[in-house]
Amino acid sequence: MSAPLEGIRVLEVGTMLAGPYATMLLADLGAEVTKIEPIRGDISRQVGDAYFASLNRGKRSVRLDLTTGRDQNRLGELVAESHALLVNLKPSAIRRYGLTYDRLRRWNEQIVCVALTGYGMAAGDDPAFDYVIQAATGVAALTGDPAGPPTLPGYSAADNSAGLTAALGLLAQIVSGRGGQVEISLRDVMLSQLNYHASAYLNEGKSPQRRPHGAHSYYVPAQIFPTADGHLALFITHDGFWRAFAQEAAVAGFETMAERVDRRDEVLTVVAAALGTDTAVNWEARLRPLGVPAAAVRTLPDVLEADPDIIVSAGDYLLVGNPIRVAGYDPVYGPPPRLGEHDPV
Repeated sequence: MSAPLEGIRVLEVGTMLAGPYATMLLADLGAEVTKIEPIRGDISRQVGDAYFASLNRGKRSVRLDLTTGRDQNRLGELVAESHALLVNLKPSAIRRYGLTYDRLRRWNEQIVCVALTGYGMAAGDDPAFDYVIQAATGVAALTGDPAGPPTLPGYSAADNSAGLTAALGLLAQIVSGRGGQVEISLRDVMLSQLNYHASAYLNEGKSPQRRPHGAHSYYVPAQIFPTADGHLALFITHDGFWRAFAQEAAVAGFETMAERVDRRDEVLTVVAAALGTDTAVNWEARLRPLGVPAAAVRTLPDVLEADPDIIVSAGDYLLVGNPIRVAGYDPVYGPPPRLGEHDPV
């Protein structure tokens, strides 16, 4: 089967994570992605080879100095034969280098230009790194134990989410058959992902609050619990799950979600006591056959060792493969490009 994006040509002027992640996913699906780098390369090359590989496998690398007329013309030539350009830089830099649809349409009326920024093209150049965005949008305020400080997750949630959204926006505009400008901001993406929290506040005046053990706002019990050995994530979202869990755990009462929400503290006390009688791994093994959503908390090394099918080879690197599975298509994962490997000779 041919690649889903075979024949699609994408240019990337990306740095660090969000933009490169977006275009790497497209490359995995068959798009030809050309990474346009400054003469000294994307700064992420300085972080480490494995880091760079995790975001740039399967791409081409062309060096351009976009402050020069010669390389601006070379950019135009690349635009003329491409379907899309994705850029994640500060708004002022995007304009200065002419990386907008208004500036590039003279080379190609059908080009799709995606600007991935912190707060939007009209919002200025305020620093917008991942952790800053999580703090600025309320994500950090919702994370962690309520008795402790706000907390950040151990990975780049805002950058990765914005990258996925940018890839979707890019493909949507290509499918429309029209060229044009697409804007994605990390701020808007994270606010969008706070969907039900924002709706509860805007429509019901309910402010979101941090709960112990990452407890869900609407479902009870739905959080992490300590067990006799390890921790268990238990996610009871309806009464059927509760009946199956209660029978296995020998817990009585609290038969409806409304009652469990109203009596949250009592429910959590009873459930914690029951889960304390066995290990997290054993509870997972007992509850999963019953259809109850539950998982022992594992480390990333544990998961990668237990599920090698998710690991792929890209040149000399072992990486996590593309999460999009298309029936009949197996991605060919190319190595990350050497700096300037595809410069014109």
